[in-house]
Amino acid sequence: MYKLISIVMLMLMTSLSYANDIYVTQSGATLDLDITQDGENNTVGNSTTASASTGATTTLNIDQIGNSNVITYQINGATYTGVINLVGNSNNVDLNCDSTGGNSSCGSANAVINFTGNSNDIDLDIGQTSSATSADVDIVGASGSDSNVVAATVDGNSAILTITVNGDTNNYLIDIDGNGDANGHTLIHSHTGSTADVDIVQSGINDNMINLTTSGDNHDIDISQTD
Repeated sequence: MYKLISIVMLMLMTSLSYANDIYVTQSGATLDLDITQDGENNTVGNSTTASASTGATTTLNIDQIGNSNVITYQINGATYTGVINLVGNSNNVDLNCDSTGGNSSCGSANAVINFTGNSNDIDLDIGQTSSATSADVDIVGASGSDSNVVAATVDGNSAILTITVNGDTNNYLIDIDGNGDANGHTLIHSHTGSTADVDIVQSGINDNMINLTTSGDNHDIDISQTD
């Protein structure tokens, strides 16, 4: 009996080392999906096969705890609301809203991405094919989050993008585009750390506004606002 128990325990311990891979292909009016993954090398979609949701309303919450995890997700629909929480290093997020332009163009988007860790790569595109009517995006890096890359492209008539990262040697690539006026084009940026390389492009007509707070050394920030 002792040998049998030992073998079973060994099998259980071995199974814990395997990554958990999730692929989602959903079509329908409403989706409310919560995913939690704990460990390393877990995926929700990957670089060759993205998970996808097509429908009027998508609510997507993903928690990943560990290193080298991947989220690749495409959303097509009128309304997207989602929260992604990352704890760990070398994680990769590629989130697209309105990736084909044929499904209500992601008219309203509310996205929150929180991360704690180093060397993460976060890529967020909203309103890729046609402008979102309203977009509110918050990207927050906790204290001690270093060497991360955040690339956010938001195409929306009213786009509010808030980036707050407390760490060193982080890089931000920001592009906000679309028609302004009536409270469009808003960027709120906060940075704490030794190095930040930030490129910001906002386009109008009118309503361009940037509220930028930085702290640290060796900033390289390019801002272009057009009207």
